[in-house]
Amino acid sequence: MPGYFYIVADKSGKEKRGKIEAANKESAKEFLKKDGYVILSLEEQSRQLDVTFSFGKKLSPRDLSVFCRQFVSILEAGVAMKEALVMLEEQTENKKLKKSIAQVLTSIEKGNTLAAAMRGEGDIFPSMLISMVEAGESAGNLEMAFSRMAEQFEKDAKLRATIRKATVYPIILVLACIGVIGVMLLYVIPIFIDMFKEIDMEMPPFTMFVMGLSEWAGTHIYLIVAVIAALFAGYKAYYRTEAGRKNIDAIKMKLPLFGQLVVKSNCSRFARTASTLLAAGVPMVDCLDIVSRIVTNVHYSIAIQNAREEVMKGIPLSEPLRDAGIFPPMVYHMTGIGEETGNIEQMLHKLADYYDEEVEITTQTILAAMEPLIIVFMAVIVGSLVIASILPIAAMYEGLDTL
Repeated sequence: MPGYFYIVADKSGKEKRGKIEAANKESAKEFLKKDGYVILSLEEQSRQLDVTFSFGKKLSPRDLSVFCRQFVSILEAGVAMKEALVMLEEQTENKKLKKSIAQVLTSIEKGNTLAAAMRGEGDIFPSMLISMVEAGESAGNLEMAFSRMAEQFEKDAKLRATIRKATVYPIILVLACIGVIGVMLLYVIPIFIDMFKEIDMEMPPFTMFVMGLSEWAGTHIYLIVAVIAALFAGYKAYYRTEAGRKNIDAIKMKLPLFGQLVVKSNCSRFARTASTLLAAGVPMVDCLDIVSRIVTNVHYSIAIQNAREEVMKGIPLSEPLRDAGIFPPMVYHMTGIGEETGNIEQMLHKLADYYDEEVEITTQTILAAMEPLIIVFMAVIVGSLVIASILPIAAMYEGLDTL
């Protein structure tokens, strides 16, 4: 989802800078204005040099889960909220979180609510957590809010780990394959080239091709590395643009096997997050605004923002989800049933559980399909290089036998 750098002023006139993720610039403006800020500047991330791109402040889902679990445990022990935060600040080892808790404490001492104080640390605490805390404070049940968020972050961490397993392992195999081919072309084949040149014998066409490829790779190794680096950098730069993100995310959704993983994981995030927020009493319109910034594919983000606009007009959520054309029928059918029965959060919770299982099954399918394919591919390539190396030797021995 696109990121936007902002400069705003609060009610006291104090200037604040930060970064927010939103489906588009209008959504970012709406979110900031809703928090009572006056927008001084708002620019898309791709238009600036984001020096913190690789070292973002956001906490991982596991860090957030631990924070929420610890907070719940302390509150349930009868400790007051302020003292609970002091205890968390003292015992946490995460420097970013420790600093943010200290800032939250300072804000609370000035008379702000916990949600308002956490919103001031929006670079650390996600908007979903802040909205849940706000709902928990309104209902007088902070423990329930943090308990639900701990479960949400645990599920999110598990989902990310499952997706990572489906993508990282094949990448490792491909890199290993490229590494073996590189070693063969740059180090092994040149040994045979020198040997064959000394013998001055006629080479088979396939061997000549491999020898030429090896010599070319050795001569242009820096060019090859530079081209690969340029392609990777170009991809990253293009993906940061709005058009690039849309095009690449559309391709991801159509990839064999991996496309299903993209669809199912985004459906899981949508259903899980919406269920958690609605169960806590967060209004549907605010819920959809938050969910649109949590899904990882821009087309789902846009679809959810469009659904939000339709819901504001009084149209049931299931209808714009169906019209979006990217949600599986089960999503909008179960959402519609939940709307008819008045129990949409429970239906979305069941939907999230279903898609969590589907993500796991799809991941296992991808791993089962990719591993043998990559191994066979590597065996064919390496085997071809070996055959090219021994063909002249075999021809030489055949010639000796005829003498």
